Amino acid sequence: MAEPLDTGRPHPARVYDFLLGGTSNYAADRAAAAEGLKVNPDAATAPRQNRAFMRRTVRYLAAEAGIRQFVDLGTGLPTEPSVHQVAQAVDPSARVVYADNDPLVLAQARTLLTSPGTSYLDADLREPERILSSPEIRETIDLDKPVALLLYAVLHFLPDPADPYGIVARLMAELPHGSYLVISHITADHDPEKWDRFGDVMRRQGIPTRLRTRDEVARFFPGMEMVEPGVVPILQWRPDEDVPFTDAQVALYGGVARKP
Repeated sequence: MAEPLDTGRPHPARVYDFLLGGTSNYAADRAAAAEGLKVNPDAATAPRQNRAFMRRTVRYLAAEAGIRQFVDLGTGLPTEPSVHQVAQAVDPSARVVYADNDPLVLAQARTLLTSPGTSYLDADLREPERILSSPEIRETIDLDKPVALLLYAVLHFLPDPADPYGIVARLMAELPHGSYLVISHITADHDPEKWDRFGDVMRRQGIPTRLRTRDEVARFFPGMEMVEPGVVPILQWRPDEDVPFTDAQVALYGGVARKP
C-alpha cells in the first residue's frame, strides 16, 4: 500500500522528478538533491540518461521483440513520453501496468495515465507475490503471454538485506517463457569517490541506496538470454547516435534479457 505522504522527508520518486526539472516535489526533495549534487554534479545527468534508456528499450521490445505487455515497477512520477506512449506508438494495442508506492505518484498517475490499455497499481516492489496477483495485473495483463518486466533505476533503493535478487527471481518465475527483463541500476564503478559520496548523502537523507558493480547488476539475469550488447553503461545500450562520453558521465548500467 502507498506510504502516507510525508513532505518533510525526501522520496526517491520526487528527488528524481526534481532532477528531471519537474515540479512535483517538495523542499525536502530539493534539499536532498542539492546536497547530492554538491558531492557529485554528474548525478544531474543520471535521470535523463535513464529516460533515454527507457525509450530505447521499450521501442526495441515493442518493435523488434514483439512484446505487447509491460509491467513498470517503481515507475515514479509521470514523465512524457511514458512507457505506454512509446509502446503504443508501435502498436496501439500494447498494455502497460505501472506500480509505485508513493501517494503523490499514485494521485498523479491516476489523473494522467488515462490511455486505454494502462492501469496503475499501488504496490511495493518488496511484495512481488502481491503485485502479480493484483486485480490491476490480472485485468490488464495476460500472464499466459510474454511480458516485459521493467525495473528502471529502482533496484539500487533495495539494500542487500531486502534480497533484491530474490525479489527479481520471484517476479520472473511467475512470467511465461519469452518474457523479458529490463534493468537499469546506478553504479560507482567509473567514478567511485563521487558516487560513493552521493550514496552516503542519500542514505543520510533516509533514502536507502546500494550502488552495485557491473558483475552485481549482471547477477540479476541468471540463466537468461542477454540481448546485445549485454550489461553495459546505459549510454552504450543501442544509442540512437554515437555520442562520446567520459567515465565520469557513466551513472548507470543497464541490460535487457529474455526468459528462455
